[in-house]
Amino acid sequence: MKSRESPWNERTESAPWRQWGSELEPQAVAQMANACRLPISVSGALMPDAHLGYGLPIGGVLATDNAVIPYAVGVDIACRMRLSVLDMPVSELRGSHKRLERVLEDETSFGIGAEFRTPKDHEVMDDDWSVSPVTSKVRSKARRQLGTSGSGNHFVEFGALTLEKPELGLQPGTYLALLSHSGSRGPGNMVARHYSTLAQDLHPELPRELRHLAWLDLDSDPGGEYWAAMQLMGRFAAANHQLIHHAIIKALRAKVRATVENHHNFAWVEEHQGRTVVVHRKGATPASDDQLGVIPGSMATPGFVVRGKGSAASLMSAAHGAGRVMSRKAAKRSLTWSSVKKTLARSGVTLLSAGLDEAPDVYKDIHQVMAAQSDLVKIIARFDPKIVKMAPPGERPED
Repeated sequence: MKSRESPWNERTESAPWRQWGSELEPQAVAQMANACRLPISVSGALMPDAHLGYGLPIGGVLATDNAVIPYAVGVDIACRMRLSVLDMPVSELRGSHKRLERVLEDETSFGIGAEFRTPKDHEVMDDDWSVSPVTSKVRSKARRQLGTSGSGNHFVEFGALTLEKPELGLQPGTYLALLSHSGSRGPGNMVARHYSTLAQDLHPELPRELRHLAWLDLDSDPGGEYWAAMQLMGRFAAANHQLIHHAIIKALRAKVRATVENHHNFAWVEEHQGRTVVVHRKGATPASDDQLGVIPGSMATPGFVVRGKGSAASLMSAAHGAGRVMSRKAAKRSLTWSSVKKTLARSGVTLLSAGLDEAPDVYKDIHQVMAAQSDLVKIIARFDPKIVKMAPPGERPED
């Protein structure tokens, strides 16, 4: 399908945007500035964990007028965090914790094409998967991948959650908790790539540096299809986390005392500054007033449970993690497992599997990231990873 759009007519003045954090990757800053050149852009924000992405940088937030940009949502649609606080003693994390390790190994499946020998079931498969040609096509793949985790920076881990004050229905103290990070797997990837290609075909007028920011009008048939597919992928991603946590908690014969869940790589219709806009949060956490979220660090550094402060300037958003400072290729070239193992030992972390490109040194200092966004979120709890499982070495990233 070819576009009937008029030739590229760049706006005379950039849409306003603001960044949090200093010394951000120049390419990521340039991508954010480029996004605000689009005629559909209303305003933007760049989070302190920002780094280079496709089209919109990871950590980029963009409000648009009645349009959705598939690559400003991201390839892993509705990637999310889920934290479950368990009723098990935190002492299970100390010394020999073979039981916890065994359950993580037995009840999770990681990597591209990961499936369970016996497919799991969830009510999301009863949803209408015919909302777009792509979702119809990927339904069987989704069925096979239910409850699995991706590659790249996706993980499932046990750790210690510490609260200084009463929160989440819990008293101050330290608790054993389960934390997962993953998204919509292969189906979400296929939806993202199909509709981004379609958007680019509809907007051949865009200059090369803006091609990955091609959009779909929400009131068009392609825009409506993508929006419905994105929502379905959001429910599918949530189902994956529900199944991961259910399987692990059932195997442990434990009970859940509190749950926190939030997602990124998504678009929302919201009201900002008196107008209705589409807010894309690519690698950015929703942070409206008092909204709960989880912001992880790395496998050897803490993550944090937060409450949003509802900052209008950031479009009610915050960072979704520490953010990379080293590319995957650079990590594999410059880091060694011997040094990584020393870092993990100092932090008391047992690593079951991961690639060298997810080593702690590839990430920014999470404490600096949190300090840079103290006006966006309030920290209410700290999560320290202790037993970590990620995709094995050699897996291509899905993040």
